[in-house]
Amino acid sequence: MTSKTTQELQRHIQQQQDQSDQAGQQDASSKGQDEKKKPLQAGAREQPSRFPAQHLDKPGHEADLTLAPRFLAPDYKGSGKLQDMVALITGADSGIGRSVAVLYAREGADVAIVYLNEDDDARETQRHIEAEGRQCLLIRGDVQDRAFCKDAVRQTVERFGKLDVLVNNAAFQEHAESLQDITEERLDLTFRTNIFGYFHMAQAALPHLKEGSAIVNTGSVVGLQGSGTLLDYASTKGAIHAFTKSLAQNLLPKGIRVNAVAPGPVWTPLNPADAPADKVATFGSTSDVKRAAQPEELSPAYVFLASPVCAGYITGIVLPVTGSIGAI
Repeated sequence: MTSKTTQELQRHIQQQQDQSDQAGQQDASSKGQDEKKKPLQAGAREQPSRFPAQHLDKPGHEADLTLAPRFLAPDYKGSGKLQDMVALITGADSGIGRSVAVLYAREGADVAIVYLNEDDDARETQRHIEAEGRQCLLIRGDVQDRAFCKDAVRQTVERFGKLDVLVNNAAFQEHAESLQDITEERLDLTFRTNIFGYFHMAQAALPHLKEGSAIVNTGSVVGLQGSGTLLDYASTKGAIHAFTKSLAQNLLPKGIRVNAVAPGPVWTPLNPADAPADKVATFGSTSDVKRAAQPEELSPAYVFLASPVCAGYITGIVLPVTGSIGAI
């Protein structure tokens, strides 16, 4: 093939593509931009994409949300992945923690749930766990307190006789427009809840964990990408990711796996208890899928990482479930 022939072929291919591009642009123009803006619905059932403009008082009660988060995952069928195991989950009264607790029960686990003071929410979670045919222990207290964390583990082991899975999930979040807005008090609360609490619970649980046990931590997309308005919160989430990978290395000889899930925007009481009402209405719309997740879309990832039959060869990962491409 001569250089002239090659040039002609290149230009012919170019002209074909130019014509295709032009036709595509005209088609997009005629249809408008609706398709690009449409929220992705690729799950088992269609999920909400808009939320009531609502602001909650902290710590945020799920019962007070105008639009109840979806946590039951009715299309998820249990298959004994956690049969007769015992799990302790912090922040399990609502949100992601509640959905994880329900699916763990559906997979055959008894569950102890740790919560701050949201008694009504906690009892509702307990009701759903027991409806799955498993036992539930409610433990009220603050994970900032190392002594409480030790006592929570003690209560769990006394009630169920063992501990197989620890899920660190409790969190505090409050936005700030400026670094100067973050007081010493706020910084201390955020770090003591979000990362100190994880250390405390892991330290308390470790003597009871054995080969085949698992720790699953809740990180965040902002721990991967940062956030200009969640400076302290994002910092703790980045610390959680590093803690996860470091603890995984430390516990590898014991056969204890440590992983994390990094959620993107999820409809739970955490965000309406942080963001102003007008921002809550469009929560999650800037993600690539154009909507926030529901807790039931996150909880299967926690089952996967906790289950020896699913993730026995996986440790030290941070699994992004963010609704966006290229989260890491």
